[in-house]
Amino acid sequence: MKDFKIWRSILRGPICITTTLEDGTIIDKQVENYTDDDFERVEEQDKAFATLTMALSPEIAQGFREYTSAKALWEAMIEVYEGNKDMKQSRQDMLRQQFNMFNYVLGESLQNQLQRFITLTTEMSSSGVMVTKSKINKKLLNSLPKSWDMNVSVIKKTKDLNRLGLAETMAIIKACGLDDK
Repeated sequence: MKDFKIWRSILRGPICITTTLEDGTIIDKQVENYTDDDFERVEEQDKAFATLTMALSPEIAQGFREYTSAKALWEAMIEVYEGNKDMKQSRQDMLRQQFNMFNYVLGESLQNQLQRFITLTTEMSSSGVMVTKSKINKKLLNSLPKSWDMNVSVIKKTKDLNRLGLAETMAIIKACGLDDK
């Protein structure tokens, strides 16, 4: 279920229900004077905060107890788990290096190698590291064991690696693996 009101509530931050007096002074509105819309806005804030806190395991939530609004909690989680710009850049650099060094591990099954590659490319994508389809496909094909050299050559010559998605490339690799058996 997607609830965009909750997401907007997280992004906007805590609300204060106010009213304007006759002299133009703005004051907090008394709860007994809330309208249905006021209650709905407060409930959205409470629901947003509850949604975030319930998504955290108790051990993790313990470190965020001081935050009382959904926006403050969200920003704190981003800071802790995504870090600042330097930390993000370091993570991107580390992922690029892992990608460049990705290779077959002796004794590893094809399925495990493909899963490791999917995990790596997913992390790269979510961290903002952009790599072309062609580079991804070539890296995967070049990382296969030496026994795959003939299959890799055929795939490279017969398929357009610039247009082929990773899932399609993996399906071709798996089909070649079945054919070889």
